[in-house]
Amino acid sequence: MGTSNDQSGTPMCGLLVIDKPLGLSSMDVVRRVRRAAGGTKTGHAGTLDPLATGILICCIGRATKQVETLMGLPKCYEATIDLSAFTATDDREGGREEIDCPTPPPREAIDTVLTRFVGDIEQVPPAYSAVHVGGQRAYAMARRGEKVTLPARMVRIDAIDLLAYQWP
Repeated sequence: MGTSNDQSGTPMCGLLVIDKPLGLSSMDVVRRVRRAAGGTKTGHAGTLDPLATGILICCIGRATKQVETLMGLPKCYEATIDLSAFTATDDREGGREEIDCPTPPPREAIDTVLTRFVGDIEQVPPAYSAVHVGGQRAYAMARRGEKVTLPARMVRIDAIDLLAYQWP
């Protein structure tokens, strides 16, 4: 088991809920927690990339056995999406490829399209994701210029609420 930071010799075990800041990957946070926990086995239940902020659950010691259970729980996300351009990375890190859109779509059209994403849907992860491909992270292969083809996966989206809309 892991080490202990108290006098009793009891191994550390539990969940640590962290508000992950911008700029750190989930693994950056895990490494910091593991170091603070004296090297105790540490994992996380959910991946947030360096550009994402939000709640990250770190599992310490025997609690790492609960990662899969925690991963299966419902999650809630809030995102800002720019519909006026694409990027190779599907986030703001990649170079922008502007979309020629002489007439911006009205809010009602956006609402209608969003309803197509609710329920059980197939989703293809972006090439610049942490998914493993042949033992390597897809993002590492994509950054080297290698072609990355990822299979679609089933995901469940219970609701999508458009909080605000303005073009772009």
